[in-house]
Amino acid sequence: MAVRGLTTIKSSHGPRDTMNRLEAAVKARDMTVFARIDHSAGAAAAGLSLNPTELLIFGNARGGTPLMQTAQTIGIDLPLKALVWQDASGSTWLSYNDPAWLAQRHGLSGTEAPIGNLTGALDAVAKAAVAG
Repeated sequence: MAVRGLTTIKSSHGPRDTMNRLEAAVKARDMTVFARIDHSAGAAAAGLSLNPTELLIFGNARGGTPLMQTAQTIGIDLPLKALVWQDASGSTWLSYNDPAWLAQRHGLSGTEAPIGNLTGALDAVAKAAVAG
């Protein structure tokens, strides 16, 4: 399931545990959690069914502002987002946008250091969320 610019990794935990672990890892890195959106609950409220699907929106102004100073349009993709979802076979996955892809999408140059920092932070929190 390759989607350009999207990193997807399998979790060793169920959807709720994966999301709880992700949120804890984000907070442990002094990032702000802006929202936790339960798409499945929204679907249920509309009388529809959806496998567990939850989005976490998080970030840190120290990480995102240098990118927006270069190209304000990247603000459409910031703060960062991570999606925890369960497929039809019951496997749990964590997906997020690759910061290098976001930089390319917005034509950023000279932002290797902040992009590297975002990449490292996302990699760390994702691994903490899905590790066995």
